[in-house]
Amino acid sequence: MTAAALTYFEDVVVNSVQLTPAITVTEAHVAMYQGLTREAPLPSSDVPDVLPLCMVIGLGWRVKDPPMVVQAFVGLDWKVMKELRVGDTMHSRSRIVSKRPLRDGGLVVDERTILDQHGEVVQQGKFTFLVAKRQKEASV
Repeated sequence: MTAAALTYFEDVVVNSVQLTPAITVTEAHVAMYQGLTREAPLPSSDVPDVLPLCMVIGLGWRVKDPPMVVQAFVGLDWKVMKELRVGDTMHSRSRIVSKRPLRDGGLVVDERTILDQHGEVVQQGKFTFLVAKRQKEASV
């Protein structure tokens, strides 16, 4: 059995862009979200503001590149630009805007944009992650 491919700090490329596949938001997505969070029901076609962000994080597992070895979630700066409605189709684009080495890892800033079926920005922001460096081979 081979180990799963992973992206370490050394592998992260500044300005690299990834696009997720698209997904159409359904009433079932909203109902599952509200069941987990116990948020009050919204008018029939409204989507809770946090749901698109949650879905995009899940869609991130469906991109071609292996996941980063994230040791810690350091920060989130996020804005809702436009409401998403049940029946809208969304996808995301992410771009690595910077990386800064530390002793055992490094900080990586990922700028993410959620777009609707018309290509309009729905939400956007930046994630900051602490990403692990590869372990050095032990000397003999």
